Amino acid sequence: MKHHRFLAAVAGCVGLLAACAAQAQQNYPVRPVKIIVPSAAGGGTDSSTRFMTPKLEEFLGQRIIVENRAGAASMIGSEIVARSAPDGYTLLTAISTITIQPSMMKNLSFDTLKDFAPISQLVILPNILVGHPSLKPKTVRELVAFAKPRPGQLEFASAGTGSNLHLCMEMFLGMTGLKMVHIPYKGSGQAIADLASGFVPLMITNMITGTQQVSAGRLHAYGVTSAKRSKSAPDIPTIAEQGVADYEAVQWYGLVAPAGTPKDIIAKLHKGVVTALQDAKVKELYANHGADPVGNTPEEFAAVLRTDMVKWAKVVKTAGLSPK
Repeated sequence: MKHHRFLAAVAGCVGLLAACAAQAQQNYPVRPVKIIVPSAAGGGTDSSTRFMTPKLEEFLGQRIIVENRAGAASMIGSEIVARSAPDGYTLLTAISTITIQPSMMKNLSFDTLKDFAPISQLVILPNILVGHPSLKPKTVRELVAFAKPRPGQLEFASAGTGSNLHLCMEMFLGMTGLKMVHIPYKGSGQAIADLASGFVPLMITNMITGTQQVSAGRLHAYGVTSAKRSKSAPDIPTIAEQGVADYEAVQWYGLVAPAGTPKDIIAKLHKGVVTALQDAKVKELYANHGADPVGNTPEEFAAVLRTDMVKWAKVVKTAGLSPK
């Protein structure tokens, strides 16, 4: 009899806990939500997050804390979120390099597909192929014709080996059959400075930095890396429309949660993100930075992750890059 009463009491406690958990989930969020940005304050990832957080706060009715955890090419911040409780209170602004790292890192501390629950892509940012004005070719077709009979004679800079900007260029070389020498830098700042000074002739960089340098006359624009022309620079043609068919290699930022986060919490966060991205002031902020808001579904974002991982693995293999 006592045994039955004990089991009944245990069952009652379990049921109460489950009911409390369900109630907490239904009322989510009941405390501030933290979004970890895996890069330094002031950069593209950081600003892309902060542009939409005030509207997301309004939707959720709770404060959002943006915490910068830079280091190890964004892997420190990503790992923190991958290991966090799946309760919707610790999120990550994922960078597109999260789909490159599995091909470039032998001992990655997280699994891009298994350790995160996609919420939505925030924005897509085209990159731009730029060169020093002294370089004779002025279009992508002219550049290909000039570089093809000169394998290994031209150099290109990047923000670092395995970065999005590096692999965008490797993809361009692979699709055109060109051979150039990679000069990696510890970030895009010094790379752009050396490019503008004429120490290196070419680079793929982000639209904001690239178009600023082009407008100032320090660099020449060859083409944007997106499938369509950028709204922020409609006069600059795409690389694809200049003879490199199907070339598309962009950067993006998206919001993810730890794997196992309840679906209703993911759904609420997704609705909040979409609401924020549709706000006129938020759209204007992104447009001023050359970014196009997305707001796709968790399922669509998951498909992007899978597709990008396959694409970049192919680029890494074609380029003959060795994982570290």
